[in-house]
Amino acid sequence: MYTVGINAVFHDSSACLLKDGRLLAAVEEERLTHIKHGKRPVPFSTWELPFHSIDYCLSVAGIHLNDIDHIAYSFDPFLLLDEKYMQAPVINIPLFQGTVPSAAEWLNPWDPLFLSYIINAPRQLTDGYPHHLQKRFKGAKPLKAEWHFVEHHISHAASAFHPSPFKNAAVLTLDGRGEKATTTYNIGTANDLVRIGEVDLPHSLGLLYEQLTSYLGFLHSSDEYKVMALASYGKPEFIKDFREIIQIQQNGQYTIQNECFEERFGPARLRHEEFTQHHFNIAHSLQVVLEERVLELVDWLQKETREENLCMAGGVALNCVLNARIRDKGPFKNIWVQPASGDAGTALGAAIWIDAKERKSTGKSFQMTHAYWGPEYDDQAIEKFLKWAKVPYKKLENIAEETAEILSKDKIIGWYQGRMEFGPRALGSRSILASPVNPNMQAWLNEVKDREDFRPVAPVVLEEDAAEWFENADYSPFMLFVNNVKLEKADRIPAVRHVDGTARIQTINQKQHPLYYNLLKAFKAKTGVPVLVNTSFNTLGKPIVCTPRDAIECFWTSPFDALIIGSYLIEKEWE
Repeated sequence: MYTVGINAVFHDSSACLLKDGRLLAAVEEERLTHIKHGKRPVPFSTWELPFHSIDYCLSVAGIHLNDIDHIAYSFDPFLLLDEKYMQAPVINIPLFQGTVPSAAEWLNPWDPLFLSYIINAPRQLTDGYPHHLQKRFKGAKPLKAEWHFVEHHISHAASAFHPSPFKNAAVLTLDGRGEKATTTYNIGTANDLVRIGEVDLPHSLGLLYEQLTSYLGFLHSSDEYKVMALASYGKPEFIKDFREIIQIQQNGQYTIQNECFEERFGPARLRHEEFTQHHFNIAHSLQVVLEERVLELVDWLQKETREENLCMAGGVALNCVLNARIRDKGPFKNIWVQPASGDAGTALGAAIWIDAKERKSTGKSFQMTHAYWGPEYDDQAIEKFLKWAKVPYKKLENIAEETAEILSKDKIIGWYQGRMEFGPRALGSRSILASPVNPNMQAWLNEVKDREDFRPVAPVVLEEDAAEWFENADYSPFMLFVNNVKLEKADRIPAVRHVDGTARIQTINQKQHPLYYNLLKAFKAKTGVPVLVNTSFNTLGKPIVCTPRDAIECFWTSPFDALIIGSYLIEKEWE
């Protein structure tokens, strides 16, 4: 049985493919179209389905859309429609905002358009595909697969619990919004989830963080991770304010006061204005209170469920500082966070949820031990492109050893190997790598990537050596938690130590990615340091590279020193 999962409602459009419960492929649309996040989360973009992602997933299995049994779409529009629309399925769309009387019935006057696009997604799938993708879509009308609308937060929860290593767990989802819910609490057992509570709009920790992201001059639904980084430079000057804004109630409920940040904190920062200590302090204060409040919710959830395991998903679960606080100060013994916790991961969750129900499965079908589910290109395809593009290259005899030698000389490399990562973190398939030994490396990398100066860079470390270099470090393959750098090691790896003394680590073992692991081993043999700087292979505002062409274009238009792409080395002249 083949099941396709689709996320297309807000942002980070994506698709995945399961066969009898086993994940075959998963990818974000941005990686294939070069449009960051796939699209912007506005009502007028909801018609855009992740056709390129679906095409890729079908190609992995060598099948056509007609071969699919079930399609799971990670949003249920019928949760937002009154019964009267089912009896007389016509809604009014305003020509100008607020001009249609029925607009008053909706949270947003454009919701009728938004919902109409979603409801008609099955027809759009068979009619609206790009011409160049017709090989896997043409002839699929009428749609043979059974279509399922899956609640957004069920999709998040299933993405967290079903691929986790736990048979039983409490499940917490935190994001901006779903249909109505913004936060949900579930108990996961076998292949089932039981909802025990939720928080609904307009109260949303995710939307509050988005609001502050915009206030600080960043792009909301995109740059929230920058606010997290900015927070490390601040002081808790406005903690009282945010404690007033976020109020915890009983039974896992909370309220968000409808705030105008400009009235409370002063004029909003424009995008290209300098950051001041005032901005740092605002970001820091929200981060601190977010951690406090979520810990209160987590404490309630553990008392309510009596579980020792916690699974998390939703955009807020990408806040690795928050995750570490829950790990270190929370009541749960074990925590697993979905590596594609943002909306991209709901494609996976919706597919797993429907697959389990339709197959009547009573046990878990797979455990997500890595995130390498995207496109890959073998040496033959890479060399063919390099020759066609007339790019000079050298074939390496020992990729790990020769790359480690380049890195030991403080060179910055693009690293392009195997299937690309699913989710926002580069995990060693589409990475920029460098030595962590030079204290200037963080600044150099931010210059190379045209990033803000305050942005940290993260380390990858051999799993067996992690605890020696980072406090309380354990298995952490997805860069979703921070750990303090051990003081006695701080001078050895200054480039990856953030201003607050932490690092967002990725651990790697040989089973997850053999070549990546061997590179770390070779670098350790040369330098005594089992750590490399690992940041995503892209530049500011661009998605992570996917194809060999993407890698070559990024390499030649950026001040990297070398590119290791498959077995091939491409170098620039060094002074």
